[in-house]
Amino acid sequence: MGVISQGILGGVSGKVGNVVGASWKGIDYLRIKPSNVANPRTEGQVSQRTKFALTLSYLQPNLGFIKAGYKGYAVQKTEFNAAMSYVLNNAVGGTAPNFTIDYSLALLSRGNLSSALNPATDLTTAGQVTFTWDDNSAEGNANVTDKAMVLVYNPGKKESMYILDGADRTAGSQTITIPSTYAGDTVELFMAFVSADGSQVSNSIYLGSGTAA
Repeated sequence: MGVISQGILGGVSGKVGNVVGASWKGIDYLRIKPSNVANPRTEGQVSQRTKFALTLSYLQPNLGFIKAGYKGYAVQKTEFNAAMSYVLNNAVGGTAPNFTIDYSLALLSRGNLSSALNPATDLTTAGQVTFTWDDNSAEGNANVTDKAMVLVYNPGKKESMYILDGADRTAGSQTITIPSTYAGDTVELFMAFVSADGSQVSNSIYLGSGTAA
């Protein structure tokens, strides 16, 4: 039942029909009670929630990498939200409820800096992954001082190991240590470059999956 506390022109609290009255910081206000949703779990809604949950589980372990990689897209939104939007719209495929993420499209870094040339990985040494590339510091907008960003994502454990300020572009190699508990697990491998001052990044490149030694 609605209550009119100060006469017909006074504040209203409670519900009168589909109108709800309340007070916030001494300000009386009215709002319309929303209509009940007949079916809040339609097929489309369930599919969208499934896609969202899948994308969230992929991006959360890579939050630190994303903060550096999506800095240029954090306009009226966080870097993480920018990455969520991009991956949802560009990298999630399949048929409900068995949606999948195409890692080659699921960028963890987005930018106009020149990417790695001929990148590759080596997982033969226990407890580490080595990323290699060719020096292209004289091409495009690449610089000799650009730093490698490398990432090893373990989807089974929902964990990632990454380096954000790695070897110079001219070095051609960066090794990252991974936990011994990763041995035998399938890992997904990514790399990008960031300028020395952090103002520019390249698109991340997916280097495929491998079995951790």
